[in-house]
Amino acid sequence: MSSLIASTRFSVLDRSRVREGHPDAEALRDTVRLAQEVEALGYHRFWVSEHHGVPGVAGSAPTVLAAAVAAATRTIRVGTGGVMLPNHRPLVVAEQFGVLESLFPGRVDMGLGRSVGFTGGVRKALGRDRDDAEDFGAQLEELLGWFLGTSPTGVHARPAEGLRVPPFVLAMGEGAAIAARAGLPMVIGDLSDRDRMRRGIDHYRTHFRPSPWAAEPYVVISGAVAVAATPQEARRILVPEAWSMAYARTHGTFPPLPPADQVEARRMTGKERGLYEAGLSGRLAGTGEQVAHELETVLKETGAQEVLVTTSTYDRAALLDSYRRLAGVLSSR
Repeated sequence: MSSLIASTRFSVLDRSRVREGHPDAEALRDTVRLAQEVEALGYHRFWVSEHHGVPGVAGSAPTVLAAAVAAATRTIRVGTGGVMLPNHRPLVVAEQFGVLESLFPGRVDMGLGRSVGFTGGVRKALGRDRDDAEDFGAQLEELLGWFLGTSPTGVHARPAEGLRVPPFVLAMGEGAAIAARAGLPMVIGDLSDRDRMRRGIDHYRTHFRPSPWAAEPYVVISGAVAVAATPQEARRILVPEAWSMAYARTHGTFPPLPPADQVEARRMTGKERGLYEAGLSGRLAGTGEQVAHELETVLKETGAQEVLVTTSTYDRAALLDSYRRLAGVLSSR
């Protein structure tokens, strides 16, 4: 194995994507099964995400799902990528992660994001608006204070206070600056826009302030990675998600994942086609040898300590095979 890849951790984020014609409950069970499978393959972490009112995503309660994943696994770290802090009171988030850490000590990560609901209707249902994301820095400080026992209210977060649940900031937009000021590890994506990624990482490292949570910068880069026997098969793994993203950007709703054959036979508008092709470009997809070469290039460019793989597709067998092949790459170079 190359020394660069050997020194890098590889982890998995699963969004509990719903497949067309299949119930939401199946997507959640698939997430738990995938966690068990990637644990056996030697991946470092397994994270779940938070989405509300999205037809194509079943994962709406990440700390609940993380508890199910942790209960079904033994050694892999489990966490969120992430809990959207503007949607919740920091005390409640601290309590939830305190419970998780108490039940599964030494295995829990607290990934935190600043996004609010995808649509106006969802934001209204959550009692939030876009401006709530602007308070993320203050919300983050309050949340960490519950663990440190520094809240000025006289209230104590039980059982969170005194526990050390590693926090990560999902660095979308201003997230890199917030992570640097707070002295926290940063998760940044995606791999298809490497110039933007590098700028965010450079800003983060330049402005990083050591904290009780991290003495030095820690960078996790995230994005889709697909490995198959041929480049064409690897590309097909990415097709359903690329179409769903294109559809969401043209219709305002994120649909369940369709089969790749159905997408490839579809007559698309010019705008849909452009967004779809953009969703396929710049991804790390190919044979094991091709992906290993691309990974080494990205790791040299970014200096990242960890890669968080976020691949979703309709064909669950192809997805698991991709993770197996990637694990083979990691263990053989």
